Amino acid sequence: MTDTSTLCLFDVDGTLTAARQKATPDMTMFLAELRKRVRVGVVGGSDLVKIKEQLGEDVIDRVDYVFAENGLMAYRFGQLHSVQSIQEYLGEDLLQDFINFCLDYLAKIKLPRKRGTFIEFRNGMLNVSPIGRSCSQQERIEFFELDKKEKIREKFVSVLQKEFNGKGLAFSIGGQISFDVFPEGWDKRYCLGIVEQDSYKTIHFFGDKTKPGGNDYEIFEDPRTIGHSVTSPEDTQRICKDLFFS
Repeated sequence: MTDTSTLCLFDVDGTLTAARQKATPDMTMFLAELRKRVRVGVVGGSDLVKIKEQLGEDVIDRVDYVFAENGLMAYRFGQLHSVQSIQEYLGEDLLQDFINFCLDYLAKIKLPRKRGTFIEFRNGMLNVSPIGRSCSQQERIEFFELDKKEKIREKFVSVLQKEFNGKGLAFSIGGQISFDVFPEGWDKRYCLGIVEQDSYKTIHFFGDKTKPGGNDYEIFEDPRTIGHSVTSPEDTQRICKDLFFS
């Protein structure tokens, strides 16, 4: 019997899958078993296309909620619930000023490699990648290791925070090669406003980027959730089994 008063919300990259990789068959089976016990939702910074690539084309039917772009594209019980637009919210002038500034900054960064798609325009956010999203998996890992040492993304975000101070923009570093930019309040907490209508007694959140500046931090710290910081998909399963399968 499913406990409909409890919801488990999961980040995707680093929590249910390795970064930008497909979920293992074991993880898919685990989520199906967990859903027999509690309600299950996923909340990722990526768009719906990428979430489907990682969790399967039928993910909307296999979990209770799918929140793409932090919940700015939201599916509830298999149906489209709502879509937000950063373009309408911020206006074209601010968007173009921001994009132009980023392109100018990116042109001045020297990296071992640069590829393509440096700014990806999504419904509810912009995703900025210094190396470019079309890099290979090996190039992605190489950049991530370099970024850990040289704080390339952190420095970029710091410059943007100063340049666009007071413009209502928030920044979040997640994954391995990029960071997200969105209106203040449009972080992963956004999805909590949607699930609140279903009156859960307990909402568990599982994520790997739970420190300040990480894209799981705000929802992890939110008083409406019980936050669990994980180190890998295997760690996620271990914690869930202790909580719900014992």
